[in-house]
Formats: sequence, structure tokens, C-alpha cells
Amino acid sequence: MSASRRRRFLAGVLTLTAALTASACSGGGDAAQSDPNTITFMAKLFGTAPEPTGELQQAIEKFLGKKIKVTWVPNAEYTEKMNVTLASDSIPQVVVVDPKMPAFVKAAQAGAFWDLTDKLDKYPNLKPADARTALNASVNGKIYGLYRMRPLLRSAIVIRKDWLEKVGLKEPTTIDEFYEVAKAFTEKDPDGNGKKDTYGLIIPKWPASSYASASPYDVVETWFGAPNGWGERDGKVVPGFDTPEFIEANKFLKKMVDEGLVNPDFATLDTAKWNEPFFHGRGGMIIDVNIRSRQLLDLFRENGDKDYGDKVTMVGNLARSDGKKFSYPFSGYADSLAISKQSVRTEAELDNVLKTLDKLATKEGQVLLQNGIEGRNFKVENGDTATLINVDDPAVRTVQDNVDDAFTQLSTKGTMDIGGIAYQRIPPFQPYRDIIEKQKKLVEEDLKTAVHNVALPVVAPTQIEKGPQIDKIIGDARVKFLSGAIDEAGLKAEIQKWHDGGGTQIITEVNDLLAKLPK
Repeated sequence: MSASRRRRFLAGVLTLTAALTASACSGGGDAAQSDPNTITFMAKLFGTAPEPTGELQQAIEKFLGKKIKVTWVPNAEYTEKMNVTLASDSIPQVVVVDPKMPAFVKAAQAGAFWDLTDKLDKYPNLKPADARTALNASVNGKIYGLYRMRPLLRSAIVIRKDWLEKVGLKEPTTIDEFYEVAKAFTEKDPDGNGKKDTYGLIIPKWPASSYASASPYDVVETWFGAPNGWGERDGKVVPGFDTPEFIEANKFLKKMVDEGLVNPDFATLDTAKWNEPFFHGRGGMIIDVNIRSRQLLDLFRENGDKDYGDKVTMVGNLARSDGKKFSYPFSGYADSLAISKQSVRTEAELDNVLKTLDKLATKEGQVLLQNGIEGRNFKVENGDTATLINVDDPAVRTVQDNVDDAFTQLSTKGTMDIGGIAYQRIPPFQPYRDIIEKQKKLVEEDLKTAVHNVALPVVAPTQIEKGPQIDKIIGDARVKFLSGAIDEAGLKAEIQKWHDGGGTQIITEVNDLLAKLPK
């Protein structure tokens, strides 16, 4: 956000805080009552916005006995839209938001959103399913939203299976084997065209303020033993980049870059085009979430490749040279559903919204949001899976698109395969079933060695004030180091710049806040 926009936002927060304070003093008696039969939302959009009169929205409204109005905002524009919305006088009743977003934390702590910490016990379907995840999604122990359940572990490496066979190597299980595969994919002509025009690992451009954001860099750093975001060293919680393992991991990645084992445009490749080098036979491995394996199967299948299942395989997190394994987990949630005090003014209105969300959090509600309409989008198998149907309909672009995925943004409980209550989606094709079965085994194994970010539950005041500015230092420095613009001394100097810019104070505050959390 630009400086001028930050000033406008802060002014908006102050205005909103004053308005809320005045409303509280007057008891809210002069506040306009919201329509109890309509719930308004703002949510992220990753595709095409659903029609309000569409089949699935009509089914959801019939189930709830209420109308829903959703403002769908493209994901790439969501942060900016959220900043503008928070500073406005038209916040929807329920917003999907990153609970650690500095602007949201400021607004919530100023009284713009309901503190739900002690309000959820009377709504049986809104009680947190997992105490660790609920704490991770909190703001210093306070719950300002209903977290959206996501897999606790999703990290994996997707590999060109046919290339492995061509170069005569097995699936890697260690960092050393990973390097050997990357080298072979670069030097041994895995596509068989007689040219040296391939590389082992595909890395896209990552946002500068991206440290501890599940980037390929973060995952590799964790493999080397660096903390996942934040971890304990000598009795104190420190950021992962303050450890020698962070430096060691990036020296390893720099070696790969220098040897041409990584795509040369790693600093500029659009994440939206991350799959293209893999699909078009230029790169052989991607470190990302495990579901990317199914996206790649989609590409080969849609292209008419009858042997598409032979093109994609997947492995989990890798062990170090000494045999120790550190796996990269996620937070267990992706965003929260927060309730605005501006548009939900009274306890009675809050109860109405929470009852609606409680009904939406039942199995029937979550199945509608996650799976769609039974008989139209899926059929139940074995009581726990939703086999997708109509996937050969010309209107269905991929096997994931036969249900409107937009509404999953309003889902909180997730699917059964991640501990939720909706059915796991199972495509009717064997390669997908095989990769999903492999995914389950890899996740189960990697959870045993997961390295959790111990600082997730807290948000330091200085992080809110200075984090958006100084966090970019680490992301920029990492890419500069890998591309050769700075050396190791320069990388360490940039880390010191983070400390001098407010980072040292953030470390002190994080440790103090963690010490105050309920044990």
C-alpha cells in the first residue's frame, strides 16, 4: 500500500473507532437494524463470480432459509479492497480475511469486529475443531473470526515421472538425491530432443514480503533445519532467518541457480504460469502444495494425452544428509470469517448471524459449499468420498470445475481428508485416485516431522506498524543473494537492516506475547 493510502486507511480506522465508541455509549438505540433474513459477505474469488440466481446459491439459500449477498473480489485485488473497505462505512456483515493482516488487526483491536473468544460455546458447530489451529488463527489469544480449516500439511514436490524414468533415477527422499535429480534433468536430455534446454527445478517470482509464506525457499530452508517462520533457539523465539540453517539452505539454492539447475527467470516468472514449464517439458520439479499434482494431471489430460498418468508423480518433504527430517507444515487454516460491528450492531443481530453460520457449518451446509449438489455435482461413495460426475461435460474445463468452487470461501469445516466434515472430492479417473492415495500416505508420514511456527498465535505491535515495510527486506535479499547481486556478507547485512528497522523490537514483543498466552 502506498504512503497516501496508508494515511487514508489510518484516518478511516480512527473515524470508524470514534463511530463505534459513540454507538456503544448510546447503546446502539439509534442504529439502523439490518435485515435479519439477509446475510452479506465479502469473499475472495479465484475464478468466475457465481450468478446470484445460480443453482448452487439458490440451494444454499433454500437450506439456510435466508438470502445471501456476496461481494466477490478477485484474489489479486483482495488486500487492496480489504484496506479500502475497512476505511469505509460499508463493511459487509461477514468478511473473509487473513486474521494477521496488519490493517485487519488494527481495525479489530480498535473495535471494528466482534471479539468471539467467549461467544462460540452456545453454537455447537462453531466450536473450534482443533485447539492448535484456533490459537494459530487468533490475535494474541483473542478470536476475531471463524477460521477456515485447511490441511495442516500440504508441502510436496511434484516431479515429471517420465523424466525420472528417462534419466534412470528413483524418486528422491533426501536433499542430496533431490540435487542429483535436478542435475540429471538439466544435463541428461530428459525430453529426448537432443538439446540441453531443460532444468531441474521451477521457481516463480514470490512477493518481496513473503518470508514464511510457504514459498519454495521457505520449504527448503525448513528441510535444512531452519525454523518455520519462528522457532526456539537457546530458550528464545527467533525468526528463522536468524539461524545458520537459513544461510546454509540459501547457499544450496544458490549453487543450484549458479549451475543452471533452476529456471533462469526464477525472479520474474509469474506464479500464474508456474505450471507451464512443467507441462511444456522445460522444467521437471515444482516445490509447492500437493494439490498442484492434480492441476498438472488436468493439463495433460485436457491436452488429449492418453498416458497423462505417466507424466506426474509426487514425493514429500526431504531428509538432510545426516538423515534428520524436518517437514514444512502450514497453519491449519486459510483466512477467517470475521463479523463487522459496523453492520452487525447489537448482540441480537450477532446471534442471528452466528446462528446462520452455525447452520452453514453443519455437515449438510459444508457439503453444499465444498461438494455442491448431490446427483448434480457428485455421488457419495463409501460414506466419505464425493465422486465427481459430469466431468466430461464440454462446459467443465477440468475435473475440479464441475462445482462452483467460489462458495468454498464460505466454508469453515473442510473435507474429511483433512479432519473436516464435507466429503473429499474424488475424480472418476484412476491417475487422480492414485495420486490422492499417495498424497494421504505422504502427509501422514510428514506430519510426524512437522516443524510448526511457534509464533503464529501472536501479532506484535511493531509488526503491525513496521512489518509491511521491513518484511520486504528479507524477501528481496534472498532473491538478490540467489541471483548473485549480493554475497553472503551482503545477505547478513540485509538481515541486520531488518533488525535495525524494528525487527529487534518485534522479537522482544513476540517473546513477551507468547509468554502471556494461556498455557
